[in-house]
Amino acid sequence: MVSRVIPVEPFDLVIFGGTGDLAKRKILPGLYRRFIAGQMPANSQIVGAARADLDTDGYRALARAAIEEFVAKDKQDEAQIAAFLATLNYTSIDATGINGWSALRTLMRPGMVSAFYFSVAPSLFGAIAERLHEHGIANPDSRIVVEKPFGRDLATAKALNAVLADHFTEGQIYRIDHYLGKETVQNLMAVRFANILFEPIWKAQYIDNVQITVGETVGVEGRGAYYDKSGAMRDMVQNHMMQLLCLIAMEPPYKFDPNAVRDEKLKVIRALDPVQPADIVRGQYLAGGGQGGYIEHSENPASKTESYIAMKVGISNWRWMGTPFYLRTGKRLRSRASEIAVTFKAPPHSIFGMSDSMHENVLVIRLQPDEGMTLTVMIKEPGPGGMRLTEVPLDMSFAEALGADHADVPDAYERLIMDVIRGNQTLFMRGDEVEAAWAWTDPIIQGWEARGDKPKGYDPGSAGPDDALMLLHRDGRRWRDIR
Repeated sequence: MVSRVIPVEPFDLVIFGGTGDLAKRKILPGLYRRFIAGQMPANSQIVGAARADLDTDGYRALARAAIEEFVAKDKQDEAQIAAFLATLNYTSIDATGINGWSALRTLMRPGMVSAFYFSVAPSLFGAIAERLHEHGIANPDSRIVVEKPFGRDLATAKALNAVLADHFTEGQIYRIDHYLGKETVQNLMAVRFANILFEPIWKAQYIDNVQITVGETVGVEGRGAYYDKSGAMRDMVQNHMMQLLCLIAMEPPYKFDPNAVRDEKLKVIRALDPVQPADIVRGQYLAGGGQGGYIEHSENPASKTESYIAMKVGISNWRWMGTPFYLRTGKRLRSRASEIAVTFKAPPHSIFGMSDSMHENVLVIRLQPDEGMTLTVMIKEPGPGGMRLTEVPLDMSFAEALGADHADVPDAYERLIMDVIRGNQTLFMRGDEVEAAWAWTDPIIQGWEARGDKPKGYDPGSAGPDDALMLLHRDGRRWRDIR
């Protein structure tokens, strides 16, 4: 199956922090891939803006190096690279001063879609927003893209939203969460709302529990100082995992419209129950495998920051009352894997008289490393000898089922940047969503800080602290084995 690529309008995209790691690893390679796919018009313009003392030729050399490192070799066509690099310009700019802003204004072309990617620290958002307006660079149709963290608590999130609102309307602000750009995450909405098969049973009456897992094999090496002020709760649960939970639990929106979708996600966040201390397990990876532990990487010997967290979450509404959502995420775990597992309840009665061999149906949505979905069902084991049941998977790998080469499937950043140019905010967080998520998260963090709770140590390469097993064992359940 060949995917249909729909070009966007020609645009001017300014990347503040255009020489940074995110620009080199994700933004520039992603834009190049959209260019060779025919989605980015050749008369579009990408402007790198940063403190580095470069000219346009120097920036194009930086972009070429990024493409050569982060784009698959079979996609590196010299003629295409040269054509893409011709769309790039650069201006050295002082985000908090006056230098470079006049030069940037002269590069912007009237009549073009204009977007500004704030790939910088949140502390610079206000200064950049102010100068874009002060120098007449932004207009009422311009869009800005901001990266997480969207604050570190409710107070700072409100302050950040207020700073942005001083110069841009909510309809111009795109808070990017790359998890929402993943193909499988979007397919979750399609599976739920485009198939009568699932939606009638997508409720507590039929679903026993939901598990959301985001496991990483890497530690916090190189970013320990930042991570020690964040931790797994702020870094992963409050944003990425919260968004996944919302997409699973939300009511059907009246149509696939940005505000309709985000209205339903907001209702889920507001229905989340407070999490009790007994329903949270926090962990810190220990030294092992020839590598230092979290303490060594954070350079804070007294750190109580969690590199792992598991929690049981309830949703108090008619659809989900009584169905637990189990969330877990951590670093230096056994495998790099992200998935959502929806476990349906067992049949109320087995006509086969072999209840021990009966297993629940499980719908597994794999986000990484191999995007796809699996539904386990019970069938008769082939052969004579009576009715013996066995569990089999109905497996759909997107690469196999759709004939799609992974290199041709846009990654999350590519898709989301193109959505910015289109003016489609469906997969971006709204300001009230962010604030509601922090309003739920803050009391949890404040609770363990007030109690002085210390995270449990766990071995690198394991599934996390042993205490996390009890979250499910005491409910008569168990975590799925992620490998």
